[in-house]
Amino acid sequence: MIKIGILGDIGSGKSYVAKTFGYPVFSADHEVEKLYKKDKRIFNKLKKVLPQYISKFPINKKEITTAILESEFNLKKIIKIIHHDVRKKMNKFLKKNKNKKIIILDIPLLLENKINKNGDILIFVQSKKLEILKRLRKRKNFNKELLKKFRKIQLPIDYKKKKSQFIIKNNFRDKSVKIAIKKILKEIL
Repeated sequence: MIKIGILGDIGSGKSYVAKTFGYPVFSADHEVEKLYKKDKRIFNKLKKVLPQYISKFPINKKEITTAILESEFNLKKIIKIIHHDVRKKMNKFLKKNKNKKIIILDIPLLLENKINKNGDILIFVQSKKLEILKRLRKRKNFNKELLKKFRKIQLPIDYKKKKSQFIIKNNFRDKSVKIAIKKILKEIL
């Protein structure tokens, strides 16, 4: 099984690129969302460490946002609780897809949490900063301060780019991304 990790800045189109490969994708963001909505155990843990922010189940994302904006320590508490379960879900995903030729890991903190292994292929999704900002502003709950906090916990973009074996220039047009993916698949298969 070939594992491909997708790297890039927040809003650069990592999830879109991951899906466009056409292989099974593990999306950490999607799993976190499911944990907030469906996992009472996660709710209880978060309520215990952040009682002034977390009030009811399912967890309201606005409450999480408020907690993060109030303090960097809150973000660290949330990550500590959530990360363990996301990693377990990823391991289940890997077992379930062990016979697949390729699987895609769409995990924003892939390098930061040392999830990738030697031999994994890393692909950096590069997009223009202005284009990223324009797209992020269109998101329903866009918050510039929250964006800064998340960027703070991530490794520098240049470092991620250097660590990658391939770069996909995402100009947010289907055709260019599909052509780049086709070239990469040709090279690795």
